Amino acid sequence: MRNETRLDKKETPMRSKNEQTLNNILKLINDCYFESGTYPTFQQIAAEVGLSVPQTYRYVDELIKRGDLEKNGRYGDLQTKEIVNSLCSHNRLPIVGEVACGTPILAEENIECFVTFSRELLGSGKFFILRAKGESMINAGIEDGDLVIVRQQDTAEEGQIVVALIENEATLKRYYIDRRRHKVRLHPENDEMKDMYFDEVAIQGIAVKILKDAK
Repeated sequence: MRNETRLDKKETPMRSKNEQTLNNILKLINDCYFESGTYPTFQQIAAEVGLSVPQTYRYVDELIKRGDLEKNGRYGDLQTKEIVNSLCSHNRLPIVGEVACGTPILAEENIECFVTFSRELLGSGKFFILRAKGESMINAGIEDGDLVIVRQQDTAEEGQIVVALIENEATLKRYYIDRRRHKVRLHPENDEMKDMYFDEVAIQGIAVKILKDAK
């Protein structure tokens, strides 16, 4: 009987420690997502909470069994209830590079970070963000360093501001068709710059919102 009593006393602090570690894992995942838009790896979790990687897998499995954690996405991202709820009501947009406002520059597909927006604010569709560079669109209120929210689509109406891909370079300009020349005319919103003419351009999307003070 005394042995059973001693065993109970040893187990109680262990259960308490396990619960605290589980809570620490959930907090770490939330902090990573809501502060930087990233998901921690098992190695990162292990280092932060003081576990081995095999132990971390067991703790994560326990959280999944309890319904406190889900594995979602292509890479099995670990998502808490708070993250899942946020994704249901918000779009998480990647900043994927820069848009040339002036001489076109290569728009690198490296994701810098993520920005979260309400679905109601953006409406339907798929979106990404590109960072404007240069002064060719200043008359449209787009300045160097502004973030441009772009709705992904491959067509545009005349007069819309588009992200156009020209020889693997992305540029942000106002879109027109010059029917006399049978050319696409990309118009910079800067009185000191000239229109650009092309036989064809690959439209990547149209600008729907500008974020100021994003430098």
